[in-house]
Amino acid sequence: MAGKPPFYITTPIFYVNGPPHIGHAYTAIATDTIARFKRLDGYDVLFLTGTDEHGQKVEKTAQAAGQEPITFADHISGLFQAMGQTLNLSNDVTIRTTEPRHHTAVQAIWRELVARDQIYLDKYSGWYAVRDEAYYGEDELTLGPDGIRRAPSGAEAEWVEEPSYFFRLSQWQEPLLKLYEDNPDFVGPDSRRNEIISFVRQGLRDLSVSRTTFRWGVAVPDDPEHVVYVWLDALTNYLTALGYPDTESSSYKRYWPAHLHVMGKDISRFHAVYWPAFLMAAGLAVPHRIFAHGFLLNAGEKMSKSVGNVIGPDELVARYGLDPLRYYLLREISFGQDGVISHEGAVQRINADLANDLGNLAQRVLTQIHRNCNARVPATGDLHSADTALLAAAGSLPERVREAFDRLAIHRALETIWEVVGAANRYVDEMAPWALRKSDPERMATVLYTLAEVLRHLAIMVQPVMPESAGRLLDQLGVAPEIRDFAALAGQRLTPGAPLPAPAPLFPRLVDEAAEDA
Repeated sequence: MAGKPPFYITTPIFYVNGPPHIGHAYTAIATDTIARFKRLDGYDVLFLTGTDEHGQKVEKTAQAAGQEPITFADHISGLFQAMGQTLNLSNDVTIRTTEPRHHTAVQAIWRELVARDQIYLDKYSGWYAVRDEAYYGEDELTLGPDGIRRAPSGAEAEWVEEPSYFFRLSQWQEPLLKLYEDNPDFVGPDSRRNEIISFVRQGLRDLSVSRTTFRWGVAVPDDPEHVVYVWLDALTNYLTALGYPDTESSSYKRYWPAHLHVMGKDISRFHAVYWPAFLMAAGLAVPHRIFAHGFLLNAGEKMSKSVGNVIGPDELVARYGLDPLRYYLLREISFGQDGVISHEGAVQRINADLANDLGNLAQRVLTQIHRNCNARVPATGDLHSADTALLAAAGSLPERVREAFDRLAIHRALETIWEVVGAANRYVDEMAPWALRKSDPERMATVLYTLAEVLRHLAIMVQPVMPESAGRLLDQLGVAPEIRDFAALAGQRLTPGAPLPAPAPLFPRLVDEAAEDA
């Protein structure tokens, strides 16, 4: 599939202050789905994820646990890597910010910023939220009845006074606004873009980019009493993965600037304001696009360890199965918006869309082929208008789904695919191939061939979301692994007479335990 450019996509590197939860999993699943889609569409994809392991919060949490920071980081990073395996992520690169190559990259970009007079030494006095690893102005904080000032995230803010290096962020206010104006898709969705523009228009202050009150981080070059601010450290990982500071490396030249950074909306400011400012100040290209999705709400509340409503990904995979969970999260929630998840909603969505619609369609069609066509791809005769209409609907999926993915409207892409699933189920009922077995076996074969070909299209199209389940369906259709990309949809057809394995169910029907116990 020549002609498709490289595509570099990243999750944020996840902060190792605690074990992964479903919010981390949602970000990872969505990013993985986009990466898989692009690969199947012929792009040379590089997919990065990893763990952010420095900062005062990690140091304090490790101390509270009686551990050295690196021991704590090793353990939690291992949990995130295990999450990636549990979720069947297809990432090509994993970064840990404790790696020597990352320290080299952070110190290199620091030196570049110093050389360009973008960093200077002064004293910081202001509010800092350790949990967020973020600085806040007085006007951004809320004073609670307990006398504690809290950030918009709810994190406690403390007054900090210490020597600090500062980045001349204020110089980049107008260049940033021009960046947003010239590139309307740079920040998405629109609600995040509007928030970011409003924040920048209010005026940017120079940013403290070093700390002296703790040691767990990358040392400032030539001044080891200072540690590089965790967000300058963490964001640089996107360059580390490509070999920076070697900007002549094949990976850097091929994949930078990044095409898409995906993250939760709570860290959109760091990615959409600080990160492009750092890059422009260092003379480096900015990424093409930054997309900040919404929160997952459990019973209407944002999940948080303090509230005690955090759900682990392992628990949900064990309950629903991996592919059904991936489908539920991406179909149920409008990507970019907040979304409510619930056990009842998961059971309803998985049973209706997967067990009843796609799973039942595949089982009905493949069982009839196995019984009535000698377990071989049926021969096809003259096509009727209903056949060609259904095949045309399936054939239009790549273009229509591609358009949705270009907008990062993953839920719309799945809606589009399920329109064809619904049309195929109606076609089965209308054509009634089981009744044609005796009255018109040739017509029965054509109907079943049409349905098998539509199932091939559907299975190929749902691979990014449900790779294992789609792979099993393609196995049952006899589709070879090398012809499962989107180019094969137009260039290949099922071969009449080809033997097929015995059909097997794809999606077991779930039982709502709460309803059963009522």
